[in-house]
Amino acid sequence: MKRFLSLMLAICSLAFVLFVSQGVQAKTLLRFMKPTYKTSPPPIVLVAFGTSTKAQVTFDYIDQEVKKAFPGHEIRWAFTSSIIRKKMNRLYEKKGVEKRLKSLLQVLADLEAEGYRKVVVQSLHVFPGEEWVHILNQGEMEGLDISFGEPIFATWEDVNRVLDALEAEIPAPREGCAVLAGHGSPNTYAAPSTAVYLALDRLLSSRFENCFLGSVEGIPSREDALNRAKAYPGKHVRIIPIMLVAGDHVMNDIMGEEPGDEGEPSWAVELRKAGKTVDAPTISIKGSTYYKGLGFYPITVEIIKEHIKQALRDL
Repeated sequence: MKRFLSLMLAICSLAFVLFVSQGVQAKTLLRFMKPTYKTSPPPIVLVAFGTSTKAQVTFDYIDQEVKKAFPGHEIRWAFTSSIIRKKMNRLYEKKGVEKRLKSLLQVLADLEAEGYRKVVVQSLHVFPGEEWVHILNQGEMEGLDISFGEPIFATWEDVNRVLDALEAEIPAPREGCAVLAGHGSPNTYAAPSTAVYLALDRLLSSRFENCFLGSVEGIPSREDALNRAKAYPGKHVRIIPIMLVAGDHVMNDIMGEEPGDEGEPSWAVELRKAGKTVDAPTISIKGSTYYKGLGFYPITVEIIKEHIKQALRDL
């Protein structure tokens, strides 16, 4: 009987130890499995079309300014052009550089996996075109509360603020005219950007007697703008990009010296053949000269920061 009691006591003691041990392990396992959420300020994802040219310096400038304005916020970049992403990533891989360009969905997936639950997605597109529509359609991720910052030309108040800054670039009427060069949209559906272009053309004609709007892909077209510039009596034509980055389109299609892939001369060459003198605003950074896209104007960066602040308030 004593042996039986001793055996039962030993079994109970062992069971108790195992129970306690398993309980500790279970608690440890639960702690390990429990998701941990970031308590830091919401990250800000800056979304641009992208560039494979030296105009990348524009993004560097914007990145620097946004980081100064929002200390403590993680700043990430996403690029909507799959062509640009593939081209640059191949180049980075070839050079042995670890950097990679990512889509918006890739960046959002990274942030969700890192424990973030609130994110601001700020568009760096100028017009509310197809790229903006794609951002709204693709900017969803289970587990993330996402607030969207609007494009630069989201309100006519902001459009006029940008035009106020560009006014200093426009030649005096007796000297010549300015052509504002946008990207444009080849499609008539899905996005309101074409209507905005046409309304902007009307606004320009009401504000300036010597300022015309054209686009690389869309309306008002290249022909619309160049024909009006050729007919203007002044000899000087200044082409002012209204693209965030004065990249490939500006350097080649608009200001290039060599014909394009289809043998078409650039805007500048066509105007020079018509007897005009042509230039474009430039900016010097660390000894290098760049065509000046909207991203280099302080008012543009100020508008971007205001849109980020509004998106943060909306979270």
